[in-house]
Amino acid sequence: MMIRKIIYTLGQQLRNPSFKIKYHFLKESEKWSLDELEQYQLKKFKEILQVAYNNSEFYKRKFDELNVDIQKVSSLDDIKLFPIITKKDLIKFAPQIHTNLTFKKKFLATTSGTSGESLKFFREEEVDSFNRAAIQRGYSWYDINPWDRNGYFWGFSFSFISKQKNKILDFLQNRFRIFSYNEKSLKSFIRKAQKANYIHGYSSMIYQTAILINKLKLPKPLQIKMIKGTSEKIFESYQSPIKEAFGVKIISEYGATESGIIAFECEQGSMHLNMEGVLVEEIDNEILVTNLQLHSFPIIRYKLGDYISLAPREKKCSCGKNHLILDEVTGRIGENIYGVENTYPSLYFYYIFKNLSKKEKIVLNYQVVQNQKGKLIFLLDIKVNVDVERKLVAEIEKYFKKDIIFEIKQQAEFIYTKGKLKNFISEINE
Repeated sequence: MMIRKIIYTLGQQLRNPSFKIKYHFLKESEKWSLDELEQYQLKKFKEILQVAYNNSEFYKRKFDELNVDIQKVSSLDDIKLFPIITKKDLIKFAPQIHTNLTFKKKFLATTSGTSGESLKFFREEEVDSFNRAAIQRGYSWYDINPWDRNGYFWGFSFSFISKQKNKILDFLQNRFRIFSYNEKSLKSFIRKAQKANYIHGYSSMIYQTAILINKLKLPKPLQIKMIKGTSEKIFESYQSPIKEAFGVKIISEYGATESGIIAFECEQGSMHLNMEGVLVEEIDNEILVTNLQLHSFPIIRYKLGDYISLAPREKKCSCGKNHLILDEVTGRIGENIYGVENTYPSLYFYYIFKNLSKKEKIVLNYQVVQNQKGKLIFLLDIKVNVDVERKLVAEIEKYFKKDIIFEIKQQAEFIYTKGKLKNFISEINE
């Protein structure tokens, strides 16, 4: 294990020379009071406003148009004075948003583009290091070192050159990944997982792997300390099979390329906001995020595209950390649902299945597809009895009345987009 630590540390020093400083800072600030954390946020918010106004053509124009005086900002509530931006803004005005500052080292960051809109921007090394340090702080809560043996569920449709590059990166990070989700590949992955300390990646594929381990009664990995799901929603129904297969529950890391890490789940089950890195607002159940560290490409009051629920300020976690808590990421703001006469938010699906879970103790994995207006296809990955189907029908009808006809397909194969599972797929473009 010592050689792995040496390899990882050398690679880290070459790529992210400021990582250690950022990590030690985050481990110290982890002990701060809520007041201390918010004082730091205010300081960084003022700093990012100054950077944006003085060095970004886009933000100077925006602030001047609204006649906002950044010198008068005195509290975090003053963030409401500033304009909200969207992904379309970031893509359309990327050259003008980039600041004219120079940095010793920058990295090109690219968003996944699963919604059809891919963004590319430059992120300075210190911010890249800060983000990696925020992830490692979360790992430290589970006694995980970054050089520990780990399994990775991520993209698998690579070119030959990309595959070779990823094999080198995986070797350097003591990581093994899966490139195909057939049974043979999954069995190979499970064998390698016997010596792993943690597994991370797409939550739906971690769940499918757990199902296979339990179904075939395969040897269960005994050294796993952490299972981390990213990029996809973690259904409540995932927990039981995953805990049975790996011995621990699946925990959540929430973030985005643009914002960095937003929240990380602690050992007591609370999603603590990464308050040193981001300033989070909840407006009409939607998240707005301000990146407090990024100077090369300022992101201020960014409409990320998720529905969330922030916990009250008074809510405290038994882990002792004072960082504010994200109660839930309730769903992705996506395409609208089209009825015969009316239009509905895709958040309705979240409530339908949440109600079944909360009121009826019925936990289901689902995907909904809309190919034409006024019709929905609900896909369930298991077969349910008549009583469960009846209750599901009642919930669907409660939200859509007679405006939508629907079909429920059981034991269905879910559809993946670029290797990623989306809860709602719409083929209606308006």
